[in-house]
Amino acid sequence: MTQPVRPEPKPGVMDIAAYVPGKSEAPAGVAKVFKLSSNENPLGASPKAVEAVRNVAAALEFYPDGAASRLREAIGEVHGLNPANLICTNGSDEALGLLAQAYLRPGDEAIFTEHGFLVYKIYIQAASAVPVSVREKDETADVDAILAAVTEKTKIVFLANPNNPTGTYVPFEEVRRLHAGLPKNVLLVLDAAYAEYVRRNDYEAGIELVSSFENVVMTRTFSKAHGLGGLRIGWLYGPAHVIAALNRTRGPFNVNAAAIEAGVAAVRDREHVAKSVEHNEQWLSWLTRELTKLGLRVTPSIGNFVLIHFPDERHSAALADDYLTARGYILRRVAGYGFPNALRMTVGTEEANRGVVAALADFLKD
Repeated sequence: MTQPVRPEPKPGVMDIAAYVPGKSEAPAGVAKVFKLSSNENPLGASPKAVEAVRNVAAALEFYPDGAASRLREAIGEVHGLNPANLICTNGSDEALGLLAQAYLRPGDEAIFTEHGFLVYKIYIQAASAVPVSVREKDETADVDAILAAVTEKTKIVFLANPNNPTGTYVPFEEVRRLHAGLPKNVLLVLDAAYAEYVRRNDYEAGIELVSSFENVVMTRTFSKAHGLGGLRIGWLYGPAHVIAALNRTRGPFNVNAAAIEAGVAAVRDREHVAKSVEHNEQWLSWLTRELTKLGLRVTPSIGNFVLIHFPDERHSAALADDYLTARGYILRRVAGYGFPNALRMTVGTEEANRGVVAALADFLKD
């Protein structure tokens, strides 16, 4: 056997398509840029969270609390959860990756839906497991299709609810039906990154389901409604045995000191979250209405973004993206999610929202 001439990654790693985030820059010379590609909060972070970060700056030489105890206690206080059943992570992405590493063996299968968050497939492949993509129905996760894809090799089902980039959701009774149809050894992961924005009577993030069963976890993030994307804070609520496994595989100081203190302040500032959600509710409906008036199809969304579909090659998503970028409006191409002729737009400030609609009106006339 020929000896390799350099270290080589394990089989499958180089087959992974690297995650490409939304762009953040416009061409040189554009006077003002509106970044609407990453589903960030247009109102920014809570002033209390900003102040908390400033206070941490005076003690940067000290390691943070490895257990993020204060942050877990604050999350538990606000959401009515036992802090012992919480783990804090470097963004909810880390929690998803830890789950894949802890519960997937080579050859195992993990399920996600065809337009689901791209990192699911990445983490499944990184764990040397087999990614199983399931078709959606009307750009929404289909419970029957997911259950039909379950085999003896299935170990995890990832469900983004609401989903990114579509903004669609599965009503909670359907989530219950999905869980009831899974074998007890299959872990159902409810990724509820956009839960704060949802205003639907038939939606639940998953807290009740996690509290009642041994094979369900829920992940959440501070990057969206709390406006702390730059600090990368996420959390997971799960049964004690899952928390025990993840605490053995995470980094010893995976959440930094600034993130911990900002998270404590942000989760307790319910007024700022309420303002953020109110702003989103107003402009989400406005954008959907105005973009539809232009003749563009918009997937019904309950998140803080809209998925805009373009009609033809003459007015394609790629051309629209170039046109908008040249004017300072940065949206997200989503061909990697199975939408080659669509753009995802974060709900922005009033100026940004009105500017995009006006620019698209001009684009479609061209």
